[in-house]
Amino acid sequence: MHVPTCDTAQRAIVPFSLALSEALRPQTDYDVSHWLYVPNRYCDYRYILGTRGSRPLICVGINPSTAAPNDLDNTLKSVERIALGNGYDSFIMFNVYAQRATRPDDMERECNPFLHQENMAAFRWALEQTQTGAPAVWAAWGAIIEKRPYLTSCLKDMLQVGRELGARWFSAGARSKKGHPHHPLYLRKDSGLDPFNIAEYISGCL
Repeated sequence: MHVPTCDTAQRAIVPFSLALSEALRPQTDYDVSHWLYVPNRYCDYRYILGTRGSRPLICVGINPSTAAPNDLDNTLKSVERIALGNGYDSFIMFNVYAQRATRPDDMERECNPFLHQENMAAFRWALEQTQTGAPAVWAAWGAIIEKRPYLTSCLKDMLQVGRELGARWFSAGARSKKGHPHHPLYLRKDSGLDPFNIAEYISGCL
């Protein structure tokens, strides 16, 4: 369980480029040739967690919880299974907002502009890791997107970055009555991916 003790504006946020540089150096507690973990230490925010490959499936949740290399939670285990089951060689877990909070109700009430800016830099980098074909982005945030008004604005910025880099969006499993994409946790391990019109979703559901 991770409960934020204060807003991220009261914390020193390491820019993504610097955090990435540190994360690519050899680590004592996990294999950097297999894992991506930025920042490479447990703190109040996380940009990305995943595995290395040339064709990653980029899964997008709402915000990070406690998972780390060699210690995936059940959601991340499901993400990895579905990525590999759909022909991808790796996965990258990304989030609409980078603040760590096990319960979305504990997320900060106001968006930290700097944290969001650096999170978008992380998203751009994640999309650029696809070496063949278009980057594949799996929308997987469920109805939790409604928890904070700023999450929609963050998602709109992600849409723009995705357009610039030619991303293809997908969902897995049944969508909610409001059209929200299914969360990964309770999906069948053999779930396939369906095309997801992110622009239509934002304009019609949020």
